[in-house]
Amino acid sequence: MATVAVSSISNVENLSPQIIRRVAKEMAELAAHPPEGIRVIMNEADVTDIQAVIEGPSGTPYTGGFFRVKLALGKDFPQGPPKAYFLTKIFHPNVAKNGEICVNTLKKDWKPDLGIQHILLTVKCLLIVPNPESALNEEAGKLLLESHDEYAERAKMMTEIHAQGGGKGSKAGLESCASTEAAGPLPKKHAGDKKLTAEKKKMLKDKKRTLKRL
Repeated sequence: MATVAVSSISNVENLSPQIIRRVAKEMAELAAHPPEGIRVIMNEADVTDIQAVIEGPSGTPYTGGFFRVKLALGKDFPQGPPKAYFLTKIFHPNVAKNGEICVNTLKKDWKPDLGIQHILLTVKCLLIVPNPESALNEEAGKLLLESHDEYAERAKMMTEIHAQGGGKGSKAGLESCASTEAAGPLPKKHAGDKKLTAEKKKMLKDKKRTLKRL
C-alpha cells in the first residue's frame, strides 16, 4: 500500500488526561464494535495516534481498495477539529497531494461533541459523494465536473496501484487492525497463484507508466 508521509509526532503531552481517557475509550469501543468497512488501528503507546483502514465503498471508483487514514489531534482538541489525512495515495477532489482531507465537518461544521467514529464515517462518505466545489486537488475536481467517466477511470487506476494487491495492500491493512475478527491461517500459495501475482504486477507497472504520461 503506497503511503503519504505525515508527521507522526506524539501529542500526548498537549492534551489533558481527561481528553486522553475519552479518546482511549472511543478507540477501544471502535475496535470492539467497528462500523461497516472501517477498522481502527490501536497504538497502545500513544492513544493520540489515531489511524484506521477504510474499505472503498461499493459502486465507487475506490471499490476494492483499502485506504489508511490518520487523525491528528491539535492541542485545542476537542474545541478545535483534528486534521485528517489519507496515508494511502488517492485521487480525490477533497484530498490534497500531502493527503490532507478537506471536509466541512472538520472545518466550519465542527462541534466538540463529535466523536472519532463520526469523523471516520464522514471520510468514508466523502469517497461516495465527493465535493468538487471545495477541491484541494483541482485536477480531480475539474475532471469530476467536466468528465465523470474520465475521473472515475483515473481514481480507479490509482486505487488499483496504491490501495490494492500484494502484501502491502488490502490484506496487510486489514490484518493489522482486525483483532476483533477471528481468522484462521492463510492458505499456502500455489504455483498458479504466483503466476497470477506476476501477471498482476505487470499490469500495475503498465498502469503506473500510463499515469506518468498523464
